[in-house]
Amino acid sequence: MLLGSVEAGGTKFVCAVGNEDYRILDQTYFPTTTPEETLQKTVDYFKKYPDLKAISISSFGPIELRQNSPKYGYITDTPKPGWSNTDFIGYIKKNFDLPIFWTTDVNGSAYGEYTMATLFNERINSLVYYTIGTGVGAGAIVNGEFVGDLGHPEMGHVRLKRHPDDLDFDGICPFHGDCLEGLVAGPTFRARTGKRGQDVPLTDHVWDIMAFYVAQAAIQVTLTLRPAKVVFGGGVVSEPFLKKVRAHFTELLNHYVDVGDVEKYIVMPLVKENGSATVGNFALALNELNK
Repeated sequence: MLLGSVEAGGTKFVCAVGNEDYRILDQTYFPTTTPEETLQKTVDYFKKYPDLKAISISSFGPIELRQNSPKYGYITDTPKPGWSNTDFIGYIKKNFDLPIFWTTDVNGSAYGEYTMATLFNERINSLVYYTIGTGVGAGAIVNGEFVGDLGHPEMGHVRLKRHPDDLDFDGICPFHGDCLEGLVAGPTFRARTGKRGQDVPLTDHVWDIMAFYVAQAAIQVTLTLRPAKVVFGGGVVSEPFLKKVRAHFTELLNHYVDVGDVEKYIVMPLVKENGSATVGNFALALNELNK
């Protein structure tokens, strides 16, 4: 059985075909240019697989998830130039008469991690997945279902207590300035230091400042959702960085609630190389096919 996955990012699209065991059989990627060019490349890729049974799409946003909305399947008011009010699902459905699942990129990653945890015999009913890269977003699963009713969560834009050594930095979010994304997304390195993140050594104090903010985000979801674990992925995240996050988390939470072993609670993704969304899409496509 062939299942399709689209991880639609603001920088690149990753398209893949896999099976019901969530194994990738083929994969390609291409830059995110105009909607017409990028979506046509997506269609052309999947047309090579006439036996495809279902597709799941995890997209950058904001997107419209409410199926009763006339703009269901659209990328809505996105800061990505040229992509506002793009009828993503409509374009795909014009070319494929298949079950199609539609969600956010971080929801897809969250579901991939949830699926892999089950395969690894982790008995969990919930998790939160954050990606920290060019932007910051998060998806949450509780009892196997995504969180969100009026729309998908925007946990990348929560407000935080500022680090005392970072009060002069205004943040880079065009909407909120110093929200979580405005303080810890990858481009904040250049804004603060003039260097790319990969060129800033982990001994630099900026990493401690960012870990302070990320720890606060982990505390917020811990106290509101009480998930079984919090997963951090994306280009900014590494295990040494998460060690700093765990230290701040432990200090700030001050043992108010029990999360067990913090090294098993705040973790890197089970799926390597930021491939969680592809695994999640295969699982979501299979779910949609089996409805």
